[in-house]
Amino acid sequence: MVTAKAWVLKKHFENFPKTSDFDLKKIELPNLKDGELLLESVFLSVDPYMRPYSQRDMKEGDIMIGTQVARFSSDQVGRSKLEFRNLKKIWLDSGPLDHIASERLQSLMSFSFYSISGTCFLTAYFGLLEVCKMKPGETVLVNAAAGAVGSVVGQLAKIWGCKVVGCAGSDHKVDYLKKIGFDEAFNYKTVTSLDEALRKASPDGYDCFFDNVGGEFASIAINNMKKYGRIAVCGAISQYNDSVPQKGPYVQVPMIFKELQMQGFIVTRWSSRWEEGLKALLKWVMEGKVKYHEHITEGFENMPAAFIGMLKGENLGKAIVKI
Repeated sequence: MVTAKAWVLKKHFENFPKTSDFDLKKIELPNLKDGELLLESVFLSVDPYMRPYSQRDMKEGDIMIGTQVARFSSDQVGRSKLEFRNLKKIWLDSGPLDHIASERLQSLMSFSFYSISGTCFLTAYFGLLEVCKMKPGETVLVNAAAGAVGSVVGQLAKIWGCKVVGCAGSDHKVDYLKKIGFDEAFNYKTVTSLDEALRKASPDGYDCFFDNVGGEFASIAINNMKKYGRIAVCGAISQYNDSVPQKGPYVQVPMIFKELQMQGFIVTRWSSRWEEGLKALLKWVMEGKVKYHEHITEGFENMPAAFIGMLKGENLGKAIVKI
């Protein structure tokens, strides 16, 4: 029997998460069943969705949700590893444990590809292709553009022949966006007027808006959309930690007069087509058309701090915990 360490939701988050909301526990894993594999974690992923989903789907005392990359444990028993000799690392959604017994496997070519070949890349791919229905020559706006999803959104839009405008929360992040090919980028924390910054970046407005933030930014951006524009609502990180829901301004008037389409989405809708997205990813990465950055926190014990830091916007690119 193996003893695993696991991060547990000790207390539902109120306002901004705190390290005291988590508890590190030891869990006795049951003996492996036929067909199961013992895996040990290599990297944990920390992502914005973990905040609202924990409130919706979890009870206090549950193991925290999340995905990870794992490898075969040195204590592996049960089904022969020879059957899986081509699986160097495994992608799981088992939450933050340091050991897992699982029979659900998804092969990864290397961990480096995980940052963008996981749900972050696929979210960008299908959000642009199926929700925004982006066309060459159009202008695309993306907020939280230096994050794991936003940075890929901008690069894919460039591959598909669009002008791309992005915003981020620091000058360092803005420099990164320009380095990876964004046509225009600005620091939303330092501009005098967000409306003026959006108009300056694209005086004619925006055909597509990939929204990761929600709140006030979304309200202002919608007023800068072109007629018949499309808006993909991917996230609302500006609202996840609010104890009282934000109030207006409201979007109905510009939605009506500009005849906009606005749609929320979750990437699992296209799970039957993930192989299509991953093949496209590999091609563009190998060609140097898609670049990525990993913000790595060392140590399993630092998962809560990494999660909280990600929600504060401390990460550039994909936020990862290295075990």
